Amino acid sequence: MSALKTPAPAPVPAPSARSGASGSAARAWRTVRSSRPAAIGLAIVAVHLVIALLAPLLTPYHPTVGDASHALLGPGADHWAGTDQYGRDVLTRVVYGGRYALGVSVTATLITIALGTVLGCAAALRGGWLDDVLMRILDALLSIPAILVLLVIVTALGTGSGVIVLAIGVICVPQVVRVVRGAALAVVPQDYVTAARARGESTWAILRREVLPNIIDVVCVEFAMRASWVVLLISSLSFLGFGADPPTPDWGLMVSENRTAITVVPMASLAPIIALATLVVGLNLAADGLSKAWGVDRIREGS
Repeated sequence: MSALKTPAPAPVPAPSARSGASGSAARAWRTVRSSRPAAIGLAIVAVHLVIALLAPLLTPYHPTVGDASHALLGPGADHWAGTDQYGRDVLTRVVYGGRYALGVSVTATLITIALGTVLGCAAALRGGWLDDVLMRILDALLSIPAILVLLVIVTALGTGSGVIVLAIGVICVPQVVRVVRGAALAVVPQDYVTAARARGESTWAILRREVLPNIIDVVCVEFAMRASWVVLLISSLSFLGFGADPPTPDWGLMVSENRTAITVVPMASLAPIIALATLVVGLNLAADGLSKAWGVDRIREGS
């Protein structure tokens, strides 16, 4: 009697990204629900976003038009946070300032993350001389202080949202590339990437279908962390006079304009500081919560 042969187990499918974006979205939603810091942080950011979008409906005042006869008023029934030295309603400028902060910051961060992700994945996939040359160039850029690069670009090209977005991209892309490349290097040796290469798929197809969906958690955490840093950087530029031009409602510019009258109308300076602090705290909570829930070690991924 011949011995019975045990059937071989069915092969386990590779954890490729073929499941599509729906699986990633469902996983992200489960992560947010299970992580209290991430839920709180995203809720704070959502409140800022809603306030910025509904700014015209939340206040009857104009953010740039003031009344000199109502300058330097303290908080009251008509002006809940008082007025500044030009008679402009402080709360109105804070509410509209969220539009500028979120608009420029999100745009700059999206461009930075997109470009850094493509370059980081390409360097990990292709390797060889492309990886060596790209990383040496990025090392040279990272050796220059960020604020120095930023001030040189703004001084040479002038102020404006477009210039600020360009400057932030030059500063942040090298950092994003290193983090994404570190995450992608752990995915490239996997069997499903090897199989895709054997099928003759292009580098872009492998990046889009196999690599990127498997490092999307790293990209999301990097986006939240980078956005908080960009918000602070843009406000710092405006405070120094290299960001938004007066009378644009910008939080950093508001602090700069009203710092000389802080003993008379402290809310004119404190209100934008509070708004900026809560937004940065929300972004950091979201990044920290998502990082812990997904097990993303940013230090290890960037090494």
